[in-house]
Amino acid sequence: MTLISNLRDRMAKNAQYRRTLTELETMTEADMRDLNMSRADLPRIAYQAVYGG
Repeated sequence: MTLISNLRDRMAKNAQYRRTLTELETMTEADMRDLNMSRADLPRIAYQAVYGG
């Protein structure tokens, strides 16, 4: 992978992470309780959704 394509890929994944996190943050407390999640879990969940793991 070239430096430019690597940088583009990292930027795209970062943008996807931010979009995913923003979407998760719109959830209501009731929805989060139903899914057994807390607001503190959201960055980890967004990261796993985008980067795997």
